[in-house]
Amino acid sequence: MSDVMLHATSQDPDSFAVQIADSIESFIVATTEVAKGDEPDSAVPFMLLEVSQLLLTGGRLGAHEDIVPDERYEPDTGPDMDVDDLRERFAVLLDPVDIFSEVFDPYEPRKAPVACRISDNLADIVTDLRHGLAHYKAGRVSEALWWWQFSYFSNWGPTASATLRALQSLVAHVRLDQPLDELDGLDTDEDLAEEVLAEEAGKVMAEELAGPLGMRTVT
Repeated sequence: MSDVMLHATSQDPDSFAVQIADSIESFIVATTEVAKGDEPDSAVPFMLLEVSQLLLTGGRLGAHEDIVPDERYEPDTGPDMDVDDLRERFAVLLDPVDIFSEVFDPYEPRKAPVACRISDNLADIVTDLRHGLAHYKAGRVSEALWWWQFSYFSNWGPTASATLRALQSLVAHVRLDQPLDELDGLDTDEDLAEEVLAEEAGKVMAEELAGPLGMRTVT
């Protein structure tokens, strides 16, 4: 992508940079709205849709040639916005299904899954995206695209992929009427082997999710 194209994006709504920025800002706004908890019954399916759309944006960044920023050193964007409130709101919304297990690198053999939280992941993704958006809104378009592409590979891409799988699994368990295992005792502060994760899983029945997800009547 040429510098001319990068710096002409504000006049072209169909340009790559504008489309990427619009998608990212849309995700941040939507995620912040869901976290308010005004419609808790639709939180999981709505975030499934939002994370899916964000990963399409990430795929476009990942498939693009390496983006080089104009400046040699990244300009200071100031302190990142606090996401603790967003993290805590999602933790409440998603209890008791906030914690899930994930293998970070599927190409690294014999790695045991680790415990993660959807709420932590969403907060981390928003932090990465906001950082690039600060560059974009300051007119540093190439810097924003570079940051979004770099952090897609290094952090928010894998995090969003893991989150999507967890959200999709939640919806699938309910739609297929398959009870979930309870996650009592599983915590993100523990380093648990796969066998321990399986052993500590108990029972969260599908009925606990079906009502909040609005997928079938709870009896």
